Amino acid sequence: MKKLLLSSFVFSSFVLTSQNEFDKYGPLGSRVYTDLKEAIKIEVGIYKMDISYKKLDPKVYEKLSTIKDLQALKMSGNEVTDFPKNMGNLYNLVYFASYNNAFTVFPPDFKNLINLTHLELSHTKIDSIPAAIAYNSKLKSIKFTDTDDTLKLPVTLKYLKTLEDFQIENCIMDSFPKQLFKVPSLKFLYLSKTNTHFLSGHFERLPNLEVLILESNPISSIPANIYLAKKLRVISLRNNQISKLPDTISQMENLALLDLRGNPMTKDYIDELKAMLPGCEVKFDLPKPNKQ
Repeated sequence: MKKLLLSSFVFSSFVLTSQNEFDKYGPLGSRVYTDLKEAIKIEVGIYKMDISYKKLDPKVYEKLSTIKDLQALKMSGNEVTDFPKNMGNLYNLVYFASYNNAFTVFPPDFKNLINLTHLELSHTKIDSIPAAIAYNSKLKSIKFTDTDDTLKLPVTLKYLKTLEDFQIENCIMDSFPKQLFKVPSLKFLYLSKTNTHFLSGHFERLPNLEVLILESNPISSIPANIYLAKKLRVISLRNNQISKLPDTISQMENLALLDLRGNPMTKDYIDELKAMLPGCEVKFDLPKPNKQ
């Protein structure tokens, strides 16, 4: 029970971090500005801005980077295709999230955001994360969703020494990105609807991984050395094509939750797994009764 409560806490804490990160930044009680034109006139002492669902005047939008104290910026549905002009001047920016803006490429000066810790991009047309992401060396969380196209990761991810949370959803990646095995600081890894077919077997390189979510992919097998990620507490493999896990799963002493729903597994095999993992909650689908 203690392990299960702990695993639930680990999973929920990462989810809440992603949802509520924006609220953390700026001095306590600092105002969230929603009018860009007003903020530009004030310029100083503006720490948080949410300009979601605002139609932006291009001449006003290009001045956003003059708000130098800005720490948290959220955008959504602004009908823009480019990042703010001279965005690299926002050197105090710690949080940046954009939803439903059709950005096509990272700006060259994005690397100047040396204090950025949380990056979230959804429904863009970006097909690759640039090698220069290594300059954003304080990044702790990257969430990239809904490009409905290919997404390439740079080999320079290994230089993000503080990256703990990496999430990709609705982006085509085919195989498990090998670049992630070079980020030993990862604690939470989420790949959903990425068309991932194959997992490389280098889990010994993820010594701090606690939560692994690989959902809604055509994965049919799991590498035998997954047990070498010693700190794994939560694994979700929902909606894949897995009929059996490697026997080494029994060596995962810290595993508290294993979600196998939506996979073609028999009840007999699920019972065998439960016997191998007595301290772990195993979630699964009961076989549907045959119709007479």
